[in-house]
Amino acid sequence: MSMRFTTKARRGMAVLTAAAALVVGVTGCGGGGDDDKKPKASASASQDRGSQPSAQENQADDPLAELRGSAGLLLQIVSAERDAGGFVTVSGNLKNEGAKRITVPAAVRGNETEILRHGMSLGGATLVDSKDKKRYYVLRDTDGRPLTTTGFSSIKPGESLAVFIQFPAPPTDSPEVTFELPTFASGTITISG
Repeated sequence: MSMRFTTKARRGMAVLTAAAALVVGVTGCGGGGDDDKKPKASASASQDRGSQPSAQENQADDPLAELRGSAGLLLQIVSAERDAGGFVTVSGNLKNEGAKRITVPAAVRGNETEILRHGMSLGGATLVDSKDKKRYYVLRDTDGRPLTTTGFSSIKPGESLAVFIQFPAPPTDSPEVTFELPTFASGTITISG
């Protein structure tokens, strides 16, 4: 008995095969039995904060800058990487060094209507190139959402939130820029790459 598959049946089989592979990849099925050895994700890491690179991957022993904010907040900038695509990604950690839960000030969003429309973010951040006398604002996607960490409101005592912010890249002959975020002290950082 010969089996003939129609084009529709072949597509269906391909979709089922791809779905099965995805489920195996996502659930980690396939043996190993190392479930007890996997690190547990923290509650802060499990919240959806948008697309972001891992600050831990870029973290150096010494941060590029430590900027103090209100009520015990500290922003540690651990990297500022230039990309070939013409932008700079600033990564860091927003920490609560106080003894109480801190509501992150709404001022960090800035005051641009388009950014405010998309909720809590670090959309008020800027890079200032003193050499060329230019200020660079946070990039936005085609829907106007800022390309930065989003969806946070408060930070527990001792908690740290990995954050990122993307800007248009200043010229390569201006590696030192001033990072500014409302309610925080400003600081000079060096862009690598």
